[in-house]
Amino acid sequence: MRNKLPKTSHHISICEANFLRLSRILMRFEKDHYFFESVVNNNNYQHVSFLVLDRTKHTICIEAKSIDIDIPLNSFTLRINVFLDAEMVEVSSYQSEKPLPFFYKKTVMQSKDEKEQQNRFLTEWLESIFNSGLVPKNIIKNIINE
Repeated sequence: MRNKLPKTSHHISICEANFLRLSRILMRFEKDHYFFESVVNNNNYQHVSFLVLDRTKHTICIEAKSIDIDIPLNSFTLRINVFLDAEMVEVSSYQSEKPLPFFYKKTVMQSKDEKEQQNRFLTEWLESIFNSGLVPKNIIKNIINE
């Protein structure tokens, strides 16, 4: 059991950091739908949307999508659970694929650390949004029209 503790605490710290990142992007989860454009390079934007699927007193289920019109292979969908009382965010599925619970035998299709990889991907995606910039779509249209 002693060998499992560092991995668990690392997972918890990733989920807490993702909560802080996501709450900054989604303005403390006030709305039910968010639509942004993320700058990828000078001529390319990714459409980023966050849709609240379910909201309770302590949890929010969000579907996050990133759509790249020029390169469709860069598009993806994440289902994210936000735990408001614990201030944690955890990926529940990536591209509609859910990691199996620990008590099931892993299939050949899934790696042993599938859940960790999905949460790490969310971390890297949110960091790339902060690094590249995120702007509401109507502001981009106003800049282009000027």
